[in-house]
Amino acid sequence: MKNLIFTTILLLSVVSISVAQKFAYLDTQYILLHVPEYADAQAELNDYASDWQEEIEEKYNSIARLEEAFAAEKILLTTEMKRKRQDDIDGMKAQAMQMQKQKFGVEGELFNKREELIKPIQDDIYEAIKDVASSRGYMVVFDKAKQNNMLYTNPKYDVSDQVIKKLGFKPGETIEQPEKEGKQPKGNVDKGSSSSKGLDAGRPGGTVPKGGRDK
Repeated sequence: MKNLIFTTILLLSVVSISVAQKFAYLDTQYILLHVPEYADAQAELNDYASDWQEEIEEKYNSIARLEEAFAAEKILLTTEMKRKRQDDIDGMKAQAMQMQKQKFGVEGELFNKREELIKPIQDDIYEAIKDVASSRGYMVVFDKAKQNNMLYTNPKYDVSDQVIKKLGFKPGETIEQPEKEGKQPKGNVDKGSSSSKGLDAGRPGGTVPKGGRDK
């Protein structure tokens, strides 16, 4: 009997503690739409990616033309000439692949540029989230942009606007991010969509927003 009473008291204590804890959520996609630096950083990243992609595609086009000419002339070439032509083509292919890895690889130039431009903005947003959570006593803050299992959310517990205000912006005044015409780079570039990945999309920073912040 004593064990039953103790267990009941313990369960009631756990429930009481759980009820006392305060939870909130926010949407980093929505927050990023208010940050001019993020749009500027994404535009700059897209420019880099587009230029590099054009250069890589031109290399592959040149290779294709050489392969086509080689196929047409192959019957007229000596064994040594065939070997030389094939070696040249293979060398160009290796250079093109190396450039693609260097620019768009896991730790390539685009990855490093994204870290350089976007990390400072992510840090600012994280600090704002931490300040809002601390001031309101929230134990946990979920990111709606990343939590696909959040089947229902009550707007009462959405602190996105509080974070936006903490950053010095006005909720609802989002930044237009027009899509740039042209081909999508082969590298994993975030096409200015504030954030298909929420706060993990990258970290805006680099460029000073037009008009500045109201800090």
